[in-house]
Amino acid sequence: IPTAPAPTLPPVARVSPHAGYVYSGPVAASAYALLAPGPNAVRRVVLLGPSHYVAFRGLALPESDAFATPLGEHAVDADGMTALEGSPTVRRWERAHREEHSLEVQLPFLTVALGPVPILPLVTGSAEPEEIADALDLVWTADTLVVVSSDLSHYLPYDRARVADRDTADAVVHLRGSALAPEDACGVVALRGLLEAARRQGLEARCVDLRNSGDTAGDRSRVVGYGAFGFWAPPA
Repeated sequence: IPTAPAPTLPPVARVSPHAGYVYSGPVAASAYALLAPGPNAVRRVVLLGPSHYVAFRGLALPESDAFATPLGEHAVDADGMTALEGSPTVRRWERAHREEHSLEVQLPFLTVALGPVPILPLVTGSAEPEEIADALDLVWTADTLVVVSSDLSHYLPYDRARVADRDTADAVVHLRGSALAPEDACGVVALRGLLEAARRQGLEARCVDLRNSGDTAGDRSRVVGYGAFGFWAPPA
């Protein structure tokens, strides 16, 4: 799918990759560049990303009250934590966060784009799209940005990966979460949930960057796909 120019207003939600910076950093930068206009409008950021190390049901908040980075700390948003206590899908479980990188790699980009904005970090286990959308409904206010952390296809030859990732991008921009399979994106659970929430809110999605590690790091025999997507409310 061709990438499309982003609207001039910042998005209300984004999808960004989470591999090593040498591989996915340029694509992640494309996603965070969308935040350059009007950063003061964002009061908190909801981060959703997959669990790579532990299997569990639902969504996990941390038990800690801040995430430290080389650029400073991001406080965990206390009001959002309280609001999410109303979701039967969400619980506080530090083990899900202890070794997980999918959310942490987003934080330096957030610091540069928005400063030390408070965060609501949610590691996703197994959950239905409707459950994630219901949880987002509790905290997605006008001053909240939602970020889903996800890479795309894994370890395909370069040309096959380009085809697979174009199909995935097409499903994302048309909000067709049911068309996404687990092999299409490692963060497919969070991604399906975002697409369900976006469909409920009538958001429009655009792909602003679509590449893979063969484009950024050279080896094209087995690549990992990366996409940057933004979600906007339609023009009034």
